Amino acid sequence: MRRPLIKRLCLIFGPRHRLQRIWLILCFVSVIVLIVLSRPSSISVNPVALTVKPDIHASYRRLKQQALNDYLDLSSLSLGVSNLKEVKLCGKEREHYVPCYNVSANLLTGFINGEEFYRHCEVSKGEPYCLVRPPKDYKTPLSWPVGRDVIWNENVKITKEQFLSSGSMTKRLMLMEENQISFQSDDGLMFDGVKDYSHQVAEMIGLGSDAEFHQAGVHIVLDIGCGFGSFGAHLLSVKLMTVCMAAYELTGSQVQISLERGLPAVIGNFNFRQLPFPSLSYDMIHCAECGVLWDDKDGLLLIEADRILKPGGYFVIHGSSLSTKKGSMASPIEELAQKICWAFIAQQEETFIWQKTVDPQCYLSSSVQGIVPPCIEQKEDIPSYYQPLASCMGGTTSKRWVPIQNRTSISKFTPAELGAYGIQKDELDEDFESSLSALRTYWSLLTPLIFSDHPKRPGDEDPLPPYNMIRNVMDMNARYGGLNAAFLKEGKAVWVMNVVPINARNTLPVILHQGFAGVLHDWCEPFPTYPLTYDMLHENGLLSYLTLEQCSITNLLLEMDRILRPEGWVVLSDDARSIEKARSIATQIRWEARVIDLENGSDQRILVCQKPFVRK
Repeated sequence: MRRPLIKRLCLIFGPRHRLQRIWLILCFVSVIVLIVLSRPSSISVNPVALTVKPDIHASYRRLKQQALNDYLDLSSLSLGVSNLKEVKLCGKEREHYVPCYNVSANLLTGFINGEEFYRHCEVSKGEPYCLVRPPKDYKTPLSWPVGRDVIWNENVKITKEQFLSSGSMTKRLMLMEENQISFQSDDGLMFDGVKDYSHQVAEMIGLGSDAEFHQAGVHIVLDIGCGFGSFGAHLLSVKLMTVCMAAYELTGSQVQISLERGLPAVIGNFNFRQLPFPSLSYDMIHCAECGVLWDDKDGLLLIEADRILKPGGYFVIHGSSLSTKKGSMASPIEELAQKICWAFIAQQEETFIWQKTVDPQCYLSSSVQGIVPPCIEQKEDIPSYYQPLASCMGGTTSKRWVPIQNRTSISKFTPAELGAYGIQKDELDEDFESSLSALRTYWSLLTPLIFSDHPKRPGDEDPLPPYNMIRNVMDMNARYGGLNAAFLKEGKAVWVMNVVPINARNTLPVILHQGFAGVLHDWCEPFPTYPLTYDMLHENGLLSYLTLEQCSITNLLLEMDRILRPEGWVVLSDDARSIEKARSIATQIRWEARVIDLENGSDQRILVCQKPFVRK
């Protein structure tokens, strides 16, 4: 097997004065590349036509343009990108590894009393680079919507004992067979009445059915301790975005199984720190046997729930632990709810519902201030994973204090709402139009690759069309959620985790207002999810932004590889320098990568990568 050009040249010329000679070689190869690029088969995309010549995609994995790749290798070296060897695969013990959640290491470091299950990235620093491999019998998830109701049990880490002992309402909706786990679809009879339960909640807040949640202003729900996502899966059928948030679990993870089903989920802990959401984020918070002791810590957990709940939003708890023998409310929670201006709505059996006040003046009353004063907010709050729970009421002075029942539409912003969010209509329109154009370009690149040059998966038939192959999408620098809106416009059956970098402009309130899933995150650290949980990762401008933040691009791409499923796609859009750095690293982590020149005279490039299905 012939050596790559750069390695052969290094062997010929020796170590002395290598940098000067490489520059001479770079000039020589540049002439060759100019000749190659002048041929009709150059790698380019016309952004106006939004179509790609078929010859660009033929035999994608065979990488015909070897001269161009050698040139990029030399360019990367001149940019200071280390030419490391191919990154090794991790051992079997890391098949379900989540950085920052190493329980045994946390205990050894001194974290106890529940803190050992929380996020501690400092404990994971310095761990050797390696690529998380799929479990031995891992299979590509079934296409949506079949994959919502049937998953391969080898893809997740759950024991039979855990399965049999699952006791919450949503966990009991599973059937474990020889090599798969089945969940009852909402199209038929629901085990334990999840469909009936959803109707019951709707009726308790005065609606005719759960199809009328939108009329009550409920568009986005945070499901704390979601079981395995069956309640959220049903709410999706009535067009409610439901985000599952549950604590890290070594096995039997609610988050891992929900993501495997193609449902939005993220690791999060309600017990010690603020959640990575701005104030006034959700229309409803739901907890069904979620394990949170809401009256613990002098009410700080309920105060945090109030912080992220929008005015007029609903707090729904289902669980036998709240009921007394007489069937009345648990008095500690009732007293705390009154202190923070929540109105008790209704109780039916083991389900209790409160509603947050729409009157911010309630928090200024002497009876409330003497117990829980409003926070002094000099600027918009931007919580991180490490911000302690607040003992004051947040969001009370925000310009975004708008009762959920007063919103006319989640897809459009009124002039008053634009002012409250501090944005201009032109900004939103530009973000959407550019994202729509970009998505069409991406799809024109991906579609022929999937159809014409996609290998058969182990034990599977030929791949289905691309809209079924991609379900879980992450936009790593989401701005205003334009890519999410573009996916909806194009009718793609996907959901998007919109990530807003922690030090960038906080546009997450705009994203959540549109009913999209989203979270604030520091990309200098790992993302709180399990391995192999996303089908497609997208970034626009994040690489150059992180370079300014002095974060490691190598660490970022290794983290992306951990998150990405086998045969998943990565689309990076950035300046040429950042893209060339990423392409060099992509080869080290075994991605099949191709640089696309937009041919519009700009410095912008697209890097399209696919992660191979590697077992050993």
